[in-house]
Amino acid sequence: MTKQTKGKPGTAAAASASAPDAYARITTRIVADLEQGVRPWCKPWSGDQLGARVTRPRRVNGKPYSGINTLLLWLEAVEKGHRSPTWMTYRQAQELGGQVRRGERGSQVVYMGETTKRRQDDSTGEEREEGVRFLKTYTVFNVGQIDGLPDAFAIPPVTDAPALPGPAPIEHAEAFFAATRADIRHGGVQAFYHAGADHIGMPPLAAFRDAESYYATLGHEACHWTRHPSRLDRSFGRKRWGDEGYAREELVAELGAAFLAADLGLTLEPREDHAAYIADWIEVLKGDKRAIFSAAAHAERAVKFLHGLQPGATAEAEASEPEPEAEHRAAPARSFEAAA
Repeated sequence: MTKQTKGKPGTAAAASASAPDAYARITTRIVADLEQGVRPWCKPWSGDQLGARVTRPRRVNGKPYSGINTLLLWLEAVEKGHRSPTWMTYRQAQELGGQVRRGERGSQVVYMGETTKRRQDDSTGEEREEGVRFLKTYTVFNVGQIDGLPDAFAIPPVTDAPALPGPAPIEHAEAFFAATRADIRHGGVQAFYHAGADHIGMPPLAAFRDAESYYATLGHEACHWTRHPSRLDRSFGRKRWGDEGYAREELVAELGAAFLAADLGLTLEPREDHAAYIADWIEVLKGDKRAIFSAAAHAERAVKFLHGLQPGATAEAEASEPEPEAEHRAAPARSFEAAA
């Protein structure tokens, strides 16, 4: 659980955490799950009528969260049993006629931005402007913690999850990956991305227990595919199999697959062949408290790159977390998701 700051949720008091504390707190929480052998981005999150399928957490206006905030709210939803993917601040709930129930505790998400400061150049004595990044946290509540909201926010009753499809192609997922024009070759029993030959290797669909497992695995390899120098040119300084750069890239692909599964409405299942990577991820995260922020941002870029290859896609700015309410209006307009 994240520690709540004093003061009414949704006010500036909830955004007073210093950047180092926020980085460390969030990383510690994710490492704790990994040390239990659980990947916190690979759980049976529910939302709306999606049954056991994963969905992105959403803001009050329906826009999905991205990057590290996706992970944070997934963690909160699982830990507290929330069934709705929609979150809002205390003030937003009041503006809609709702009221957070007494005793409910909010969940923290992060806002990152950039401002400028004038600093004196030691060598010339002249003043110049420098960009300074900052991180703040603010508090949101799941709609399941709020009474009196409009009917549009009602949480549907629990129903049996729809039966998963058999090993037959899922039309919209098939079209999505086809549109990337990635070189996907089927055969063998392993899934991989060959950087030198720039192709994805996949076992045939029939080798998977269901179609969703196939597309979730393909999503993982497609995220690796985006690292090619002709695309996002992502290396993390990796030099050999199993080094730190390798572990960081695997973490990016894992998170990217989770984000992509949410976007495509697919069930994400843990991949047994990646269980051994957990120890490497723990080592990376313990050694760098910003690593999970960086991995989430790179994963978000990879997924956005894949979306950008779809028919009718338009160029979009890098994922950003807009200012939630008036308490952040004094901050600069430019904002962005946590990055390396």
